[in-house]
Amino acid sequence: MASTVPPLRRTSSAVSHANGESLRHRRSLSTIPSIRPSRSPQPPTARMPDMGRSSDPSLKAKAPSTATGASSQHSSLSASAQPRLSGAMHRPHKLRSQYPRGSTENHVEYILVASFDIDKGPIMEHQYPMAITGDEHMLAELMLPDQAHVRNQDWTIFFLHKDTSQEEDDAERLAKEERRARRNRKRDRAMGIIHESDEDEDEDEEDELEEDDWDDDMSTDSEPDLEGPPLVYVLNLVNTKQDKTVKRGAVVKAMAICTRHPFLHIYKPLLLLALEEYFKAPVPETLAMLYNAVNEMDLSLMPKLSLLERHLLQSSENKDLFVEKFEAMIEARLAETAGVDVLQPFDASSAPPRRPPIYRSGSRAHIEGHAAHVVPRDTHEFESKVMYKGIPIPIKVPVAVMPEIVGDFSLIKLIQNFSDSHSKTPHTFPLHPHLTTNGPNTHPIIVLINALLTQKRVIFLGHNMPSGEVAEAVLAACALASGGILRGFTRYAFPYTDLTKVDDLLNVPGFIAGVTNPTFEHHPEWWDLLCDLPTGKMKISSKIEAAPITEGLVYFQQQNPAYANLVHTSASGSGSSSNSDLTGDAAFMADMHRSIASRAGERVVRAKWRAWVLKFTRIAAAFEESVYGASALYIGSDEQEASIAGAAAPAAAQGHGYVWVDEATKARELAGNVTRIEGWRNTRSYYSFIQDAARLYTIRPLKGLDLAHLHDRLRTQRLGAPQSREIYETLAQYVRSYDDICLLLSVAPESQAGLFYVALGLLHRDRDVRHWTAELLGRVAEHEAGQHWWRSLSRFEKLAYVRVRKEAEAEEARARGEDRDGEGGINLIDHLPSPVVGYERTGRRLPRWCYSESDMGLPGGPIPYPSI
Repeated sequence: MASTVPPLRRTSSAVSHANGESLRHRRSLSTIPSIRPSRSPQPPTARMPDMGRSSDPSLKAKAPSTATGASSQHSSLSASAQPRLSGAMHRPHKLRSQYPRGSTENHVEYILVASFDIDKGPIMEHQYPMAITGDEHMLAELMLPDQAHVRNQDWTIFFLHKDTSQEEDDAERLAKEERRARRNRKRDRAMGIIHESDEDEDEDEEDELEEDDWDDDMSTDSEPDLEGPPLVYVLNLVNTKQDKTVKRGAVVKAMAICTRHPFLHIYKPLLLLALEEYFKAPVPETLAMLYNAVNEMDLSLMPKLSLLERHLLQSSENKDLFVEKFEAMIEARLAETAGVDVLQPFDASSAPPRRPPIYRSGSRAHIEGHAAHVVPRDTHEFESKVMYKGIPIPIKVPVAVMPEIVGDFSLIKLIQNFSDSHSKTPHTFPLHPHLTTNGPNTHPIIVLINALLTQKRVIFLGHNMPSGEVAEAVLAACALASGGILRGFTRYAFPYTDLTKVDDLLNVPGFIAGVTNPTFEHHPEWWDLLCDLPTGKMKISSKIEAAPITEGLVYFQQQNPAYANLVHTSASGSGSSSNSDLTGDAAFMADMHRSIASRAGERVVRAKWRAWVLKFTRIAAAFEESVYGASALYIGSDEQEASIAGAAAPAAAQGHGYVWVDEATKARELAGNVTRIEGWRNTRSYYSFIQDAARLYTIRPLKGLDLAHLHDRLRTQRLGAPQSREIYETLAQYVRSYDDICLLLSVAPESQAGLFYVALGLLHRDRDVRHWTAELLGRVAEHEAGQHWWRSLSRFEKLAYVRVRKEAEAEEARARGEDRDGEGGINLIDHLPSPVVGYERTGRRLPRWCYSESDMGLPGGPIPYPSI
């Protein structure tokens, strides 16, 4: 008897928040219908080259066939799996800790204490465990900002460029050479070349090689070494204690923590306690107690994520994303504590070892003290604690740290600060091609990001404001322009500086600085863009350097004479209203304001800005290809696109780059962005992005296939049935391994409709496309991150999935000669009307290829869809 389709069940969070229910029990809940694979022989069909097995053993799905006609009559979801072109199915990478136990790396490297002496000025009192190299007087001045004595408390942040020692450089170089040699040996073995040293390598080393492919030179918490050693981030707290027994009636002291980790804001509660203790006991032992406490913080259970996994976690609001990795880390620790070797095969003759349950942070078992290790309530942050003076101080460490993201700041606060003032009293800017891409009424935030992208000198002025708020604005601006994609901002940022260092500041090209002294406003030759935080106004300097006429600008105007005038129109703001927003920035900022007004979280806003920066880089690549014939921002070639892993690729797989609706729209948007792109092409972030793109290409999955291009075609273009068939065939054919699915999810984030456009393939008029799409979604649903994307699909799309799977099962039964009418009972799926016709009741139109001839010719008009 053929298997039946279990009903779709509403599943709640994968873990329990309110009670002590075990996570492992909740993990057993099914989220997608499972269909028993058929063993019956299939009629001959057009077969593809060797393509590897699917990740889901229960879905023995046939790979898409390029044949049409007769082959399409027998293609089935439950046919035997086809091998995959790009190699065997990869399992998730072996879990490793970001900060393993026994590591010699300290969380905090130095602790500094400075004070203000009425006769000597700022002085350095103590440095622990040793004196930090550099100018002590300069450090003391940075630790005691202007007007610190008028506030009881203030925070500052600044960066130090400290070179690593020769021993550290040699050790890192040897480690990289060893990893490179092991990767070369692995490639040689794949080609049949055996080395004598291969006998010494075991499976663990193979797993480490897979991790090294993703993580070599891609640190999760520091900048790559392309621009020098990682920065030293300094978090400083200043306290003023009123004391009538001393001169000026107050004692001003500052304590700073120096760390290589960009999440330095986690140490704020510890600094508050330690500085209060230092006022009572101003001795080095007080610093030693703090130093030892923070470096004993245990982060060994925080899993190390790959680059794609970090992107997914950063752009998602889901608090359970990758929770399985935290559970696996805890299980391994518990097994290690119990003396059980989790790598040994299970002996079936003995009773299985009893595994202790794993609980969520904040659950009843955790509160009552029954759980030694718990999974964090939000997987975006790892929960740990620091024992300071016998008191456990809770600490939350960000799990996914991207480049240029330093400290704790708010993009929402930065956007609102300048948007509110602009909406009340709109301010017109003097025209500058690099900055005013929408004319004199360009939004201030767009002016700011244009200034950062084109490497202008930017100053944030916060007169009579705490220096900590000014520093947060600088850090937010760096993250705004970076989006976690571009680099070259924080290394040249000065979250706080003063007049005594203006000469050093002016020697830095394209700096981003925070100041509190109003003198800077009266020297426009010192800056190109001034952002006044108290008033929410921006000012373009009258001394700013004019934008040069570049070859790219001239070439574009020569190649597109019909759109040449739009280049000057966008910068001047003249022309009709239809030409006033060629870049789409005004519509983007309107959408951003709606998101903020609807109480969207900080992660949603950051994800939108990351999408904006990513779109800008893709448009820049398209501009370079259009004007210069090739782009350094795109790594690949036509030969690689036409042949993936040695096999001929479908026609849909041979495109790349950003997708526009038509050529006219493309030319208009390029005309609006040409001055901004040309200004960016001579900056640090541009050259760093080229280096990053070349390096990431060597480790990314699906080389030669641009999934973002394919997804954008489904999203933006009006495709016919044959064109969409090729795209769905390509997706189902190549997106199979763990990393492949991560790459697909990264181009279809949850904040931008998720898998909606992929799931539309379930409604395609071609039955093969419907089955290929169901097979692809089945693999996604079994993925650690993909299961959350699956749950975000609407009930309508899930019913369409069940309908396709039911259709495949019925075809199998007919092929075996079985009669399904005698199974008994009534299946609701068999009696549901066509989802395509019912979808018309929502008022939204599906693509033309979603309608079959039978749907279009139904008598009596659309069938009402049942309430679900």
